[in-house]
Amino acid sequence: MRQPSLKWLLVSRLVTLQACVIAIIPLIITVTLWSTGYLLDDYEGASLDVLAEAVERDATGGLALRETPALGSLRANAPDLWFAIRDREGHRLQEGNIPPAYLPAIAMLDQLSDARLSKQPELAGKPDAVIKWVDSPAGRIQILTGTKGQMSAQRLARGMSGGLISLILPVIVLVALTTSLATPLVVRRALAGLRRTVEQAAHIEFDKRGTQLQASDMPVEISALVGAVNDALRRLDVGYERHQHFLAQAAHELRTPIAILNARISTLPPGSDRRDLLEDAARLTTLAGQLLDLQRLDQKRDHFLSVNLTAMAKQVLFDLGPLALGAGYEVSFEPEADEVLVIGDHTSLERALTNLVQNAIDHGGRQGTICLRVGKDHFVEVSDEGKGVAWDAREQIFEPFNRLGPNGRGAGLGLNLVREIMEMHGGTVAVVNAGSKGACVRMTFPRTGIADGEVQTT
Repeated sequence: MRQPSLKWLLVSRLVTLQACVIAIIPLIITVTLWSTGYLLDDYEGASLDVLAEAVERDATGGLALRETPALGSLRANAPDLWFAIRDREGHRLQEGNIPPAYLPAIAMLDQLSDARLSKQPELAGKPDAVIKWVDSPAGRIQILTGTKGQMSAQRLARGMSGGLISLILPVIVLVALTTSLATPLVVRRALAGLRRTVEQAAHIEFDKRGTQLQASDMPVEISALVGAVNDALRRLDVGYERHQHFLAQAAHELRTPIAILNARISTLPPGSDRRDLLEDAARLTTLAGQLLDLQRLDQKRDHFLSVNLTAMAKQVLFDLGPLALGAGYEVSFEPEADEVLVIGDHTSLERALTNLVQNAIDHGGRQGTICLRVGKDHFVEVSDEGKGVAWDAREQIFEPFNRLGPNGRGAGLGLNLVREIMEMHGGTVAVVNAGSKGACVRMTFPRTGIADGEVQTT
């Protein structure tokens, strides 16, 4: 499910809030005036509005008054209702006893447009009579009438809805447009520090301890989160250091009893038991070396030295050849050149190749040939004639604690360590099909970093 954008989340909520505030303010004002009776008692156009709605044309085209419910209510509340109505064609309609003070105004309606009339002009407030041109079912008419009656709730609602459409709605649209344009800019500037922190967090690696996220130039609410993340990173660093220290100490402590075990096994008479014990002791030695290598890989290096892959492979085969022969294998060494140079750490690379040969001894089926090849194109590969590696397991075997079979005798760290070492050197390790009956694992080194005549082999 797609996560909502903070920018547009703020825009939508701000626009909604502003629209509600703009709409509620006139409603509050209207309700206040209504509750005080101002709109009910002091509305001067109540009778005028009722008459305008009731005026219609008769059969001859003259003016007539239709008895509407509002007009009936007005007559009941104002028994002394009076009015004079005319149109531009000269048709007139008059009813009630017009106060003598306003009789001259009737004769002057042609000269008047709109007016507010009062018997006491010096007093402010609601007038006694009004003259106004209004629209009606009979067309444009002029009405002179007294200010009788009260505003109805229905008329008030219609007036508010008209005001909302004509005045408040354009304001809401303008505010929404302004907010939509301004809020993204404000949010972008407010969260600029957060974007930098996200970019910094994206480059955190497990082997780069001591990294802390930048908490400056950020809102207080977000800086608290960054501070919590930094505290978590510090705790992880402490735990990782303890873990690495334990691995190193355990590996060092294991080396002494393993050496004693090897010495005692070597004194045993030749036989299958002695061979099996030597293989088990070799695995213990390899495991201790792997633990030390994991700790060493975590340490940064300022530079690498040149390494002769051919010489290194020859030394590994010399060390493990007797173990392979004793397990029933033949051993083959096929270098394409006497000197194939790469830049790297000799100890780590030797450990990686040792793990590959040890893996071939463990899983080669105790028959056939284990072959070491060194290519001019900066690669080293180890192949055996065992059952091989299933196609869908070619990536899984390099995961930590993953074993080639359910009866594997190793810890499942060897091939993972090889991948870690090759990644440290900018190279790769993969299972390849090089014509071998069984498994063939190749370590490939980058071609960059080697200058002819400028390297010194180790």
